[in-house]
Amino acid sequence: MREDRDLTQKDVAAILGTTYQYYQKYESGKRPIPVDRLEILADFYQTSVDYLLGRTPVKKPYPQK
Repeated sequence: MREDRDLTQKDVAAILGTTYQYYQKYESGKRPIPVDRLEILADFYQTSVDYLLGRTPVKKPYPQK
């Protein structure tokens, strides 16, 4: 999703409020991404955390309660 939007790892790190090095580790799977950061990404990309984790093929976010 990052590349589809022509964002760099530094861009997404800034969105998450973390360093480029930490984000690199999240994206490469060397470090687990914290749930609060997943929520930020899901909101930013307008999708669900489940989609980001590969648990569903449905990009559309869940309806708000």
